[in-house]
Amino acid sequence: MTEPLKNDTLRLLSGRRSAPPIQMRGPGPDAQELRSILTLASRVPDHGKLTPWRFILFEGEGRQRAGDILAEIYARREPAADAQRLELERGRFARAPLVVGVVSRAAPHVKIPEWEQQLTAGAVCMALTVAATALGFRTAWLTEWCAYDREALTRFGLAEQEKIAGFIHIGRVENAPEDRPRPDVDALVTRF
Repeated sequence: MTEPLKNDTLRLLSGRRSAPPIQMRGPGPDAQELRSILTLASRVPDHGKLTPWRFILFEGEGRQRAGDILAEIYARREPAADAQRLELERGRFARAPLVVGVVSRAAPHVKIPEWEQQLTAGAVCMALTVAATALGFRTAWLTEWCAYDREALTRFGLAEQEKIAGFIHIGRVENAPEDRPRPDVDALVTRF
């Protein structure tokens, strides 16, 4: 951006960066902060007021239980997996103090296309990352293999038609992550 940012919202958006969950530390959001984050994340465009999303909180011991499920599934599917890989799966949700699973509940509707419902769940993910950043946390919006594995999703409590829009890892980092190269906006714009 070439001109100075004129308000806190623009500065916040300009400074939002993902951080690797492996670098995240606690404490995570307390109960009041978490409620604020989820409330703000829910203030997204929602055609038909369907609320086509919900949240799963992976916190405390639940993070390890989720990891145990993933390691079990992975070991069964990949019998040659070594102990290091299984440990990676076991710790997948334990890296950050909190992981919020954003579940897309998009379903056929007489008026609202499923695609719009899915976009709403994506907007929830982005609003959640911005709200957490505004409270001083760092986030990473990830999916990874487990977001597409039906057995893992079922064991995490998702219904057959539900999908993961993202696993949002939330924590604190010692140093702000470096920015990555961003797209050239001029190359992305056409005028009609």
